[in-house]
Parts: sequence; structure tokens; C-alpha cells
Amino acid sequence: MTTHARTPLLLPRYRRDPDGTHPPLNSPGYRSTALRHPRQPLTLLPHRLTEVTGPVLGLGRVGELDNDLTRQHPDEPAGQRIIVHGRLLDGDGRPVPDSLIEIWQANAAGRYRHAADRWPAPLDPNFDGVGRTLTDADGRYEFVTIKPGAYPWRNHDNAWRPAHIHFSMFGRSFTQRLVTQMYFPGDPLFAQDPIFNSVPEQSRSRMISRFDLAHTRPQWALAFEFDIVLRGRDATPLEEDHDDY
Repeated sequence: MTTHARTPLLLPRYRRDPDGTHPPLNSPGYRSTALRHPRQPLTLLPHRLTEVTGPVLGLGRVGELDNDLTRQHPDEPAGQRIIVHGRLLDGDGRPVPDSLIEIWQANAAGRYRHAADRWPAPLDPNFDGVGRTLTDADGRYEFVTIKPGAYPWRNHDNAWRPAHIHFSMFGRSFTQRLVTQMYFPGDPLFAQDPIFNSVPEQSRSRMISRFDLAHTRPQWALAFEFDIVLRGRDATPLEEDHDDY
């Protein structure tokens, strides 16, 4: 009778990011965190099979126009057309291929297509403000969209959010989702925005895209480059400090 030794299942381990990368869960200047931040010590759950596998996010799950937010309706949306592109990288600078990236944003007037957004800015019938794509073998992604406008919010007196695009990244499963925001260079609203300033000062520049003339398409669209680094000393600041990507 022959016996076969079982090969143990080796689950990946992820090093923690250094302190000073991500915003604290309770940021007094960002008032709503006072109600939403956890008040008990966090429990680090071990990585098991369901956390590091599936579901499969294949090409068949992403539509042809999902990454072009300007072609999802019969007519083009209002505003300045832009290309947002970059790479998704791990903590060692290696590309993360076949990973689902989703974005959502306000329109050119600074209004979301959402029932809760009721400030008096026009809705655009030709712009939903949502898109998704998969990274290629080199971890590259690209979206075509409209540059979003700033919008008011009620965090403090005369508060306005800088123009930004929300990014959501998935690892091997939906339990590994990470979220961040991409900003545009030179925005005059940075200084008074408590969400942007909740990130440690030395890490804020990692959330600001770079104008990319080389990728700009003549007579068609400006381009902005935004690389997303998941871990390590160059990690992109994330809205929640997870240890599971």
C-alpha cells in the first residue's frame, strides 16, 4: 500500500505598509468619520482559501464600452474629454495582471447621478459616471472619461471637494477590495479639503495624477497618468487600511 504525503496549502502573506501612508480611520476634520470609525481594536483575520481565490473576473464580464464613459449613450457627455491611464503594481513594483478596476465620479458640473445628490448643478443625460476594466499582462489600464467638476458638501463652512475620481481595485476575490481617490495636479481646493489632508503629508502626492502630454491625443483628449501601488513604501493611500491584498 502506497501512501502519499499531503502537500500543505501555502497561503500568501502580505507585509504591512509602513506607518504614515494611509489616513487614520478617525480624522476629526472629516466629520463623518466620528460616527463611522471603529471604537474597538481591529481583529486581523487569517487568510484562508475563500480570501485568496475567486470569483473569476474574466474578459466576458467586462463590456466593450465599460472603460469609455463617453460612449455609453447615444450622444457625448458635456465637458472636457480626458484619458486616465496607469499601472497596477504590487509592493515590489511587479504588475498585477487581470485585475478588475472600477471607477465612479461626478460629471463635469460636479454632480453625481445619485438620488442623494441634489445640489443645483445640471445632470448630464449622456453621462453615468461609472466604468470598469481589467488590467492587461503588464498591469496597465485605461479609461476615457470627462474631467469631473468640484462640488459642495456640508462638512464645514463653504466646503468644496477637489475634482477627483474614485478607484476600486479587486485582488483575487471581492473580500480584497481596496478603494482610493485620484486627484488632478494644481487643484486650488487641496488646502481646505479634510479628506485629502487626512492622508499623511508625505503620502498625499501619491494620490495626484500626472499630466501626460505624450499620451495626450491631438485634437481629441488630454491624458493623465495614475499608477496605483498596493503595498510598501510607495503605496497609494487607501481609504481603509487593509492587510489582505
